[in-house]
Amino acid sequence: MQDIIGQDIKSITQDILADYDKKRHIDKLDVFNQPDTKVIYELIGELTRVAYPGYVKDPHYRIYDIRNNLSMVIEDIAFRLNKQIAIALRYGMKLDEETLDATRTEAQRITLAFLRQIPQIREFLATDVEALFDGDPAAESADEIIFAYPGLYAVTVFRFAHELYKLNVPVIPRIMTELAHSKTGIDINPGATIGKYFMIDHGTGIVIGETTEIGEHVKIYQGVTLGALSTSGGRKLFNKKRHPTIEDNVTIYSGASILGGDTVIGKGSVIGGNVFLTHSVPPETKVSVKNQELRYNMGSCDL
Repeated sequence: MQDIIGQDIKSITQDILADYDKKRHIDKLDVFNQPDTKVIYELIGELTRVAYPGYVKDPHYRIYDIRNNLSMVIEDIAFRLNKQIAIALRYGMKLDEETLDATRTEAQRITLAFLRQIPQIREFLATDVEALFDGDPAAESADEIIFAYPGLYAVTVFRFAHELYKLNVPVIPRIMTELAHSKTGIDINPGATIGKYFMIDHGTGIVIGETTEIGEHVKIYQGVTLGALSTSGGRKLFNKKRHPTIEDNVTIYSGASILGGDTVIGKGSVIGGNVFLTHSVPPETKVSVKNQELRYNMGSCDL
């Protein structure tokens, strides 16, 4: 019996291995010349440490001078990010010496450009913390927000990923935001544009599409979708404005869906819970769902 199973397994294994020869996307066998998700996840941890230096302990460096510690962390980010960017840039290319040299040079340029943007990223994050503290009466302190709020974590990862996206780094920005998505339930595409003082409260189930534009002082609550009106065009919609524009000082309450690249929510507007919008709203407009019916069956649990 054992010999029969062994023979069958050998035959089945050969069939599976032969299936990899069909040259489809799923048949890729090279695991070395592609970005390493484990390293990228570790880089997110290091970048978070740089963003909030007094809030994240470093398990690797036992140095009490935090500035020296951060210097080493930044150097480690530069070294490892440079390597991952170079791999991402040459992904799918024919690897000759000229290509290797070109991608090394471009990766170094991108890495340095990204690192130079970190002070500005931190400036935006400082306003996001301020917006959350001012807008959430349940927050006891800004420290609590930095330590514990999933919305701030998702926005922090997004802001770093967005800079890499703007520098035309393939794959890596999406890996970064999808990690935040998996940890928080908040899905922000790295291509979205988000201004200062951005507040996500609770956050679970929020979706913000790639071409979404969000102004300053915007508040978004759980379950909000800023999405495309239709994706039936498939790849023809690539690089098209598919997602809405949200102007300054807009509040969008839980469960609202705002769809379409031509949809603009005017400055100072308030979008109520469970609203479904596919057209623009003028500034200073309140939009709500009218006459939702509640039924009460007293003395019975049957609906």
